[in-house]
Amino acid sequence: MAKVIEPIIEQKLTTGLAPVFLSVDNESHMHNVPPGSESHFKVVVVSDQFQEKRLVQRHQLVYQQLQQELAGGVHALAIHAYTPTEWQEKGLAPNSPQCLGGGGK
Repeated sequence: MAKVIEPIIEQKLTTGLAPVFLSVDNESHMHNVPPGSESHFKVVVVSDQFQEKRLVQRHQLVYQQLQQELAGGVHALAIHAYTPTEWQEKGLAPNSPQCLGGGGK
């Protein structure tokens, strides 16, 4: 099955936030959804636009870019939003927790 939503998320975040690093991972396979689903995503985005912004404001910027996808087929979006300095210090985002709502298939 062709990926449809994942490249749209990548394009919108790239255009809207000009990230220095972006990772979009389809984590649907970790949940109780049909094979090939694009419903659960983990996004790691590193952008200068996050400077001087609280975490909730960073998430709001991501949500603004993905309004259509979140209103449609995307059920869950794990957002890890960093400034370039924060990312340089951390180097990686935390792993996503196991699904608790259906066995984590």
